[in-house]
Amino acid sequence: MEATIQTLLPILGNIVLWISIIGAIFVIIMENKNPIKTISWVIVIYFLPFAGLILYFFFGQDIRKKRMISKRIDHQVRDRMLEKFDSSELDRIDEKAHHFIQLLQGNNHALPFAGNKVEIYTTGQEKMDALFESIKIAKHHIHLQYFKIEDDLIGNELLALLAQKTKEGVKVRVMYDDAACWKVNKEFYERMKDEGIEVRGFLKVRFPLFANKINYRNHRKVVVIDGYTGFIGGMNIADRYVHGLSWGKWRDTHMKITGRAVYGLQSSFLLDWFFVDQTLVSSRDYFPEISDFGDVAIQIATSGPTDQWHTIMQAILFALTNAKEYIYIQTPYFLPTESIMQAFKACALADVDIRLMLPEEADVPMVRSASRSFIKEIMEAGVKVYFYKKGFLHSKAVVWDDYFSTIGSTNMDFRSFEHNFEINAFMYDEHTAKELKRIFLNDQQESVRIRLKEWRKRPLMERCKESFCRLFSPML
Repeated sequence: MEATIQTLLPILGNIVLWISIIGAIFVIIMENKNPIKTISWVIVIYFLPFAGLILYFFFGQDIRKKRMISKRIDHQVRDRMLEKFDSSELDRIDEKAHHFIQLLQGNNHALPFAGNKVEIYTTGQEKMDALFESIKIAKHHIHLQYFKIEDDLIGNELLALLAQKTKEGVKVRVMYDDAACWKVNKEFYERMKDEGIEVRGFLKVRFPLFANKINYRNHRKVVVIDGYTGFIGGMNIADRYVHGLSWGKWRDTHMKITGRAVYGLQSSFLLDWFFVDQTLVSSRDYFPEISDFGDVAIQIATSGPTDQWHTIMQAILFALTNAKEYIYIQTPYFLPTESIMQAFKACALADVDIRLMLPEEADVPMVRSASRSFIKEIMEAGVKVYFYKKGFLHSKAVVWDDYFSTIGSTNMDFRSFEHNFEINAFMYDEHTAKELKRIFLNDQQESVRIRLKEWRKRPLMERCKESFCRLFSPML
């Protein structure tokens, strides 16, 4: 009897495994994802069944059709911003931006606000100094959201400053991404709570309840102070953003906004806060009356895996297909969707000066290899590609035609476009665009342009590795 059971167990195990494989493949096909993405998952599950099923469970399931926040809550928060919006804002913005503005209103309900002031930072020290100075003068509230908040010198300096503000009666709320901060000692966040800071982790990973959501991370970096000052960009809270890495400086782009566009940052934060805390914060105190501080018109757009549209991807696609003279792009990772890839090539073939700047070295070797597999195709169409050599380029900035620009948390990859919760500020202003153009051209001096002829001569093994890594690009 025992011998019979021992003989049957491996057979039953194989039957269960194959039923699971076939079931998973059926579910993947029925999700009607991008065919390339579907095929990638099918290949992984078929050839690496056990590992593939685990990877799909953690990273592959589509939650786009699931609402994380009810429409009622969404409207209650957004209505506070709508109360402050006057259609005359559009009259203050050049007509050439109206189609772009309409796109972000149509796919994200993003409202344009004129009369803002912006300050752009390209080093961690500049950004941290500005952030800490703004926190010091806060009177009513501080809302702070980062993908990563590290328990290091910068993180503890921030904690001490926030603790002081709570003693002064300022309301302080902090959000971090739970999966991104796995390595951070949870005692660090407990100390925040002990100081009176309300702190929450986004999509806490508690197996098995949230295991299938580990792939959907909140990558946003948002700070709102007293409702009229805000920060947005690519930098988290960690020493490396100030002091760099062992092999070079950390080059990033962040921005301070003062003005009514901060309503968009506030709405994004409060909706995320409701999700993590189930507390609706929608008092008008968090949306104060704000006069003009400058001349920049801004829309704050968000995107996420549960949204109906790929908001920010659509905006980048629209920019690529509508740029007339030039479009300069900085991104640390380049794993474009098929539509973005085609837009890059169409833009270059239409004789637009399109330049893409990537880091020569990256923090994730597999992503670096996969990114490089896309370069030859776009260079053949005429895209100019530059590798930044002075350190790690983590900037997520785009500027085009001396009027349009965007800074935010979104990378040029599948993960940012389809899986992560992201946020970008889209700006309509000549001075801001020319400043970002100047920054790009300065960085270009610290970069090397990749020539197609030399690129084709790379070693075969290197090209094979890149092509292999590219197969996994929808999952990276």
